[in-house]
Amino acid sequence: MAGGEPDGVGAKPHEGPRAKPHGERPAGKRPAGAKPEVRYWHLWTDERGVSRQTRCVLGDFRLESISPPASPQWQGRRSRGETTVMVTVLPPGWVGAWHENPKPQWIIPLCGRWFVESMDGERVEMGPGELSLGADQGTVESAGKKGHRSGTVGRDPAVLWLVQLEGEPPPPRPCPFS
Repeated sequence: MAGGEPDGVGAKPHEGPRAKPHGERPAGKRPAGAKPEVRYWHLWTDERGVSRQTRCVLGDFRLESISPPASPQWQGRRSRGETTVMVTVLPPGWVGAWHENPKPQWIIPLCGRWFVESMDGERVEMGPGELSLGADQGTVESAGKKGHRSGTVGRDPAVLWLVQLEGEPPPPRPCPFS
């Protein structure tokens, strides 16, 4: 984090193979009054059943009051539906087995760092203030890999806030919320 802003806000896409830390450009570096862009990682399944990760952008924001007379603020597109919300704690040194996300779910690290490795070999590391959409349902096992694996990075536990979406998973293409 730079300037106290989450790195996922206003960041540029990260390019290149393998481990990808976050940390691009904080929101404070955007021109004043500019419509925000919030970056997120999307773990998705391609047409061959291989999980992949793509850097996506939430950019559909409107400047309006959340509840008059509150002052206007940038608000993203709303979605409605049943959700399950929980907190999970990954202990230091934890690495999980290969698996699919049980449901499409937004994962928001609150503290600590964690990684997600997809079947295509991509490994993304994330920390507080970053967003991940886990939607790798329908993968096909290959070389002992199915879905993704994840684990902690560093000596601290990773505390993750999960918002699981009920219903059908997003379509099998990257960036369904962009």
